[in-house]
Amino acid sequence: MSKLSIKILAFSILSILLSAPVVAQKLVEYDLYVRDTLVNYTGKTKKAISVNGQTPMPTLHFTEGDTAVIRVHNKMHHTTSLHWHGLILPNEQDGVPYLTTAPIEPHSTHTFEFVLKQSGTYWYHSHTMLQEQIGMYGALIIHKKNEQPENEEVLLLTDWSDENPHQIERSLHFATDWYMIKKNSVQSYSEAIKAGKLKTKLTNEWKRMHAMDVSDVYYEQFQINGQTSIERKQYKPGEKVRLRVINGSASTYFWLSYAGGKFKVIASDGMDVEPVEVDRLIVGVSEIYDLEVTVPESGEMAEFLATSEDRMGYASFWLGNGPKLSAQKLPQLDYFEGMDMMNSMMTLGGKMDDMGMDMALQKMDMNAVMYRELTDDSAPTSEDSASMDHSQMDHSKMNSEDMEAMHAKSPAELVTLNYNMLKAPRKTTLPDVPTRTLNFELTGNMNRYVWTLDNKTISESDKILIKKGENVRIVLTNNSMMRHPMHLHGHFFRVVNDMDEYAPLKNVLDIMPMETDTIEFHASEEYGDWFFHCHILYHMMAGMGRIISYEDSPPNPQIGDPRVALRKVKADDRRFYLGAEVGVETNGTDGDITLMNTRWMLQTEWRVGLNARNGYETESHFGRFLGRNQFAFGYVGWDFRYREGKELEKSVFGQANTKDDRNVFHLGFQYTAPWFIVTDLKVDHTGYVRLQLRRDDIPLTKRARLWGMVNSDLEYAVGARYILTKYISASSHYDSDMGLGAGITFTY
Repeated sequence: MSKLSIKILAFSILSILLSAPVVAQKLVEYDLYVRDTLVNYTGKTKKAISVNGQTPMPTLHFTEGDTAVIRVHNKMHHTTSLHWHGLILPNEQDGVPYLTTAPIEPHSTHTFEFVLKQSGTYWYHSHTMLQEQIGMYGALIIHKKNEQPENEEVLLLTDWSDENPHQIERSLHFATDWYMIKKNSVQSYSEAIKAGKLKTKLTNEWKRMHAMDVSDVYYEQFQINGQTSIERKQYKPGEKVRLRVINGSASTYFWLSYAGGKFKVIASDGMDVEPVEVDRLIVGVSEIYDLEVTVPESGEMAEFLATSEDRMGYASFWLGNGPKLSAQKLPQLDYFEGMDMMNSMMTLGGKMDDMGMDMALQKMDMNAVMYRELTDDSAPTSEDSASMDHSQMDHSKMNSEDMEAMHAKSPAELVTLNYNMLKAPRKTTLPDVPTRTLNFELTGNMNRYVWTLDNKTISESDKILIKKGENVRIVLTNNSMMRHPMHLHGHFFRVVNDMDEYAPLKNVLDIMPMETDTIEFHASEEYGDWFFHCHILYHMMAGMGRIISYEDSPPNPQIGDPRVALRKVKADDRRFYLGAEVGVETNGTDGDITLMNTRWMLQTEWRVGLNARNGYETESHFGRFLGRNQFAFGYVGWDFRYREGKELEKSVFGQANTKDDRNVFHLGFQYTAPWFIVTDLKVDHTGYVRLQLRRDDIPLTKRARLWGMVNSDLEYAVGARYILTKYISASSHYDSDMGLGAGITFTY
């Protein structure tokens, strides 16, 4: 028998021993039928994925100690997968295709079987491409032994877009501002002047930062259990209800508040915590909180409100059977105030500076630091709304007049949950064994939507090897302008906070911009590769993560050749995205087509006039982006052009100007300077040198964009476009060779 066969045999025996139901109370079986489907949430019929005929997927219920047997029947024409988020289980049951588990092939059945070694609130979702965005998410509840559930509700929060998620992903990599237009958060120059923030806007672009936003994607709807509003009328005044709140969204953070007053946080990511009473909290993407709320004694039906962090929408869950007691919606964000703060925190080189604030554990409320709230009365409110900001009074016994008084409280007077307030009910100290420390910097590039750890994607990184039995400490520093909910598969970690020996256990940690947080865990699993990644779906797919691997792990028979499987895992962030801009105007056509991924880009541009005198030009650039912020781009390519009948002056550099008759190979270097001015210096195989300066997409108003170009060939152009839809703009431009034109520009 070969060494490989012996290892596979040993692995199989170990898997059987680990998953054997020797302590199981009973076998609990589910059959899940996965199908393509159509849904209509917004008046438009769109593609989605259903399981057992429903979206979200069914809630699965178990008791601690059960053996789960889950048969997944893939009725689609493409592969799928299911990951059991937060569960401690054998590595091959974890559900990440090609990393831990075989992908579930079309028209096939895959059986998961594992013992449930824990209790609490969890969820499950697809880990295949972007399927999570279109319905493949569901709750998974494990009750404690001998526990009789009473007065509890599962709230699965999600975000829905009518747009194909692959188009969302592609658009993000091309820095579309369509989503900001939809959200009215463009922060154009005219808006800056109106707000008295022109200097702020100029400083922002000087430091090469795009306008700030708290969420990258525009969503048409936010849901709780697939609905925008749900009523539970069976609860009586004064009754306490456990809310199992799961953020199953692709990329949305939610603020949680309750019109009935303060509520208690009693568990996080499935693990109990000492109850802590708060007015509100923000739940990160993939995070879970168990909350205890009290139905108002005064008899109203109280609204539990989940509001998207960008204030674009909300979903409501009503408790009680009386007159509705609404929670006023959160005020809109003052983006220019946030831009001011962002300017002070970012260096010209694109690095963050926390200005000595020593931020950690969400102790600094981002609404007080970056995402400032408007303080006037212009924020939209819902019907019969009162303020969403709650005081520290006992609201369960308050009448309407008391509620109105409560709403006068300012956000600074509210108790907002942070990680430093969480305390485990039992000691969580790690064994006294050697500790391995890993340091990661969370890095990103909003201009091209590249998200990394230490400026490396998953495909650019080796596995991180750890040993069974050691402690692992991970120090995470967020040097980007976005929050990142970092999730570790197959393990719980201690969040190192002021609770010392009683530090809480979690499997997701939201790390705010400029924060440095420390997590640690005991490497108690036997074997395998475990994913550690940002749970914002589009960040993960861009490569923001690492693979943590136990040393000397046996081969995983589910994934076949491990080298081939790993290449498939790494292929996700190596994908290329196609983009184009094509202008069709009265003076001809010009445009470009681009194919690019995380590091590489192939771009071809053209300008074609209406006659031989106007001529034609085409040039290409194939190269690599350089540096952490990718301000630099080195390339090679060609430059073909021809025009008739023009006498040319020399170029700025004193060379015979070849701009009207050129057929050359060139190499060049582009650098994005302050104010997003792209400096392009190139030399062709004849020794001819050209320097060009160009600025695109100057946001004049919410929808109007200006651009300009000048080069050492004595060419220049200026233009404008007015954005009509995501893909179509009315446009006009003047070109020194082609003259003045007006028409339509198509952007893809």
